[in-house]
Amino acid sequence: MKLTSEQAAKRIMVALDYPDAAAAERLIEELKGIPCYMKVGLQLFYAAGPSFVESLKKRGYYVFLDVKMHDIPNTVKGGASSVTKLGIDMFNVHAGGGTAMMEAAMEGVQAALPNGSTAPAVIAVTQLTSTSVSVMNEQIGIPGPVEESVIRYAKLARTAGLQGVVASPSEVVAIKSACGANFVTVTPGIRPAGSDVGDQSRIMTPGEALRQGTDYMVIGRPITASPEPRAAIESIIEELIAVD
Repeated sequence: MKLTSEQAAKRIMVALDYPDAAAAERLIEELKGIPCYMKVGLQLFYAAGPSFVESLKKRGYYVFLDVKMHDIPNTVKGGASSVTKLGIDMFNVHAGGGTAMMEAAMEGVQAALPNGSTAPAVIAVTQLTSTSVSVMNEQIGIPGPVEESVIRYAKLARTAGLQGVVASPSEVVAIKSACGANFVTVTPGIRPAGSDVGDQSRIMTPGEALRQGTDYMVIGRPITASPEPRAAIESIIEELIAVD
């Protein structure tokens, strides 16, 4: 089924990889009225704090808080409770923390959820899209293909009750096959044709990623570093609408 413009925009998570709120605000103003997700990562969250996230929600944006929690279960439970209170729509933990840690994150969400409120989606990071097979095998110490590790982590996340995972677009089909069509995939490593690859090693264009069945695509520099960010995201939306 073809996407509408609004549906296509909601598939896009704009990575607000900025050093402070003022720098991020310039882009947010440029994209005003486009119903996309805003992804707040570690750099901006550490600099601008929870109040910035709350301000995004007050302005009607969907927010993915990309803080990649990875600690002992009790600490992650507390962190999950804290970010749930911000009213965010999604946040993530590292699948490498294990099932007990991921279950603790879900417990933290439920403990902090006001009555009648919608819980944020909790997803797990599998392998970073900057991780090549040689890095994973030789430096991290996990043998075998990257996809094998990704699927193992995805199954652990599903067992722990999480709604989905972060993975590269090339692994979406295998994840959906292993965990079900409704298991959410959030895919960084999205680069429109002609864009600089940067530090990503497993990438696809937006159209290719959508054809693979991904639910959300994280896009940063092709939008944020563009001289015309609004035109850049509108071009991506048009590409997604055109996918059969």
